[in-house]
Amino acid sequence: MPSAPSSARTPRSAAGAPLLIAALAAASALALVGLTGCSSVTAPSDPAAPGNAAGSAPSASFDLTTGNLDTRPHIDPVPEAVAALEASGFTPAQAGKLTVALGGAGSPPTSFFAEDDAQTIIGSDADFASLIAEGLGLDYAPENVAWADWPLGIESGKYDLALTNIGVTEERKELFDFATYRDAVMGFSVAANSEISEISEPKDVSGLRVIVGSGTNQEKFLLDWFAQNEAAGIDPGEPVYYEDSAAGSLALSSGRADVSIEPHALAKFRESTLGETRVVGSFNSAYPVNGEVGAVTAKGSGLVEAVSIVIQSLIDSGTYDEVLDRWGQDEEAITESLINPPGLPKP
Repeated sequence: MPSAPSSARTPRSAAGAPLLIAALAAASALALVGLTGCSSVTAPSDPAAPGNAAGSAPSASFDLTTGNLDTRPHIDPVPEAVAALEASGFTPAQAGKLTVALGGAGSPPTSFFAEDDAQTIIGSDADFASLIAEGLGLDYAPENVAWADWPLGIESGKYDLALTNIGVTEERKELFDFATYRDAVMGFSVAANSEISEISEPKDVSGLRVIVGSGTNQEKFLLDWFAQNEAAGIDPGEPVYYEDSAAGSLALSSGRADVSIEPHALAKFRESTLGETRVVGSFNSAYPVNGEVGAVTAKGSGLVEAVSIVIQSLIDSGTYDEVLDRWGQDEEAITESLINPPGLPKP
């Protein structure tokens, strides 16, 4: 997922899809052009409004301006985390601060620039980054970083932490430590007026044209489902590929494709704000393992243990749910922050 963001050196999704997030971010930005310039993005409230499936009008509202900072949750330093940080011997890149690499040019709802200030990064990743800094007793110092640049920045010590929808992979774990904070999920989206109500098993995609990124882990997942359908003697389904995300979106809305696979967080955001698509299923994007998204530190720096303690305190206190709820990502919640759990296998 973006995750733009499965090698440590190659732009991929959090789940390991190369360049998927970048393309989806661009498509999302285009879709939101008509919604900018206002204080919030609010979904249509009329179930019969164009683009809404009957009886399923979206109802979410998101403040995409710097005003969003006024409702960002805050916490006091977490004593156990502060003690763990001091015991680790970790030295921040900037004294007294936690320098965090974020993807300002990413996509909602995880990390993106506020519509009224191209320097302010908002989204769930930014919320969690701010909370982690507070939990460690440090000042929050966000940095806008291109996806391709965070690995070298973390390795060199330029950034202390990276939160940019980075999925845990076995390859990345050779160079970085992870403290997980979200499930790594991809979603199945259909047009709002589609008759498809659920996709949860291989037979549900039988005979369907499914948009997926070529060479991605999501394609591997989909082709496995198609193979299972073929073995069962039913129409396997058909993968559909588009180099341009906007063209894929048009294909979905015009009926030239039936389903699109995209990062779950972005898919849900589009559903709840634009009302032109619906999410009808999801799967873990680190298939064949159940992968998670993590906050990334340099390997062996000592920071990851303290970060995990803060994240777990957020989970235990309910602040964690508050962040996910305010960005419509409650379906991606985890119950325990893990350090370096199993991730997407090496190719």
